[in-house]
Amino acid sequence: MAIKFCCISRDPFEDVAIWSESVDKLLSCKSGQMAFREFLKTEYSEENILFWLACEDYKKIKSAPEMISTANRIYSEFVQTEAPRQINIDCGTRESITNNISQPSLNSFDNAQKLIYGLMARDCYPRFLKSEIYQAYLRRSKKR
Repeated sequence: MAIKFCCISRDPFEDVAIWSESVDKLLSCKSGQMAFREFLKTEYSEENILFWLACEDYKKIKSAPEMISTANRIYSEFVQTEAPRQINIDCGTRESITNNISQPSLNSFDNAQKLIYGLMARDCYPRFLKSEIYQAYLRRSKKR
């Protein structure tokens, strides 16, 4: 899901209003990602965006050794049971990744990433738009 809608501008606050159009537009901006991450920290669910971003970077990997090491890092940080930043996915998805982690592919985390994206889009994103964090960015962008 490599989408480039905004943040081509020099001023990261220039695109704040665009973030409210869709979660895709929010996630396509570095500054939007940072603001959303700041919000998710307050909800104790920062692991969601960190996992989603790790998956986006993972899909760009070209070499097999790098893919294997990155897959194992993502797995141990986010997927395995009791991981330090364990994401909230169903046991079937977790089991599927666990069974295939020894031979990862660029699609190894696709199902989990879709689940986390759905969770962020459905639950976190609407709350983000109402949050003081987003409202403060919006006020700041309007003053410019």
